[in-house]
Amino acid sequence: MARRAKPIRPSDLSGSLSNSDRRQRRSADIRERLFRAALDLFAQKGFAETTVEDITEAADLGKGTFFNYFPSKDHILLAFGEMQLSKLEAAIEMARRTGEPMPEFLRSLGVRMTQEPTRNPAIIRALLQAYLSTTPVRAAMMDLQRRVHALHSQMIQLGQDRGEIRNDLPASEIANVFRQTIFGTLLIWSLYGDATLHSRIETAFNLLWSGLAPRGNSVPPLPAPLFRSGD
Repeated sequence: MARRAKPIRPSDLSGSLSNSDRRQRRSADIRERLFRAALDLFAQKGFAETTVEDITEAADLGKGTFFNYFPSKDHILLAFGEMQLSKLEAAIEMARRTGEPMPEFLRSLGVRMTQEPTRNPAIIRALLQAYLSTTPVRAAMMDLQRRVHALHSQMIQLGQDRGEIRNDLPASEIANVFRQTIFGTLLIWSLYGDATLHSRIETAFNLLWSGLAPRGNSVPPLPAPLFRSGD
């Protein structure tokens, strides 16, 4: 007589799912440890001087573990770029939901996007190196920039639809100028690495706004500065 299959109890399923969840959490934790350790080392030693062994040692993991999560140390920079992209997506979605006026949103965006670890000049220099190099991640980095531009275009279009940004130029063209202004500000600041990042962005935005504001007899006033000079 064939033996009847043992019925599967709900507790058996929940135990299996819990084990799977634990593995996923552990995997995510290891990836995060590698990611954070790498960024810290890039900031301290520089990107070129940091080795995979340095990263795994700082994360207290075996060297071979690194390649289970990242094909190369260059891909850490790509993961960082994806993190920044997610922050931008969330900020734009918040602006849609809250109806935050575009001048305030654009001014605060620079601050949101340049918090740690972005506020470290070595990280910015490492990103620039990845964009300008011939490493395998360069194509992916360029694709990331295209996605950033698409989000910036959505942001500008939102302001145009509200009548808060000039509409005599395509949103994509204005988005390019906005992105180049912020990128250029980060580049210049990364050469100095001082405490003026936010004030530099503030100044750049104030000048940029005179060109972004709707065409008319006068430029709408800007909100009060977020930072004093030197912050």
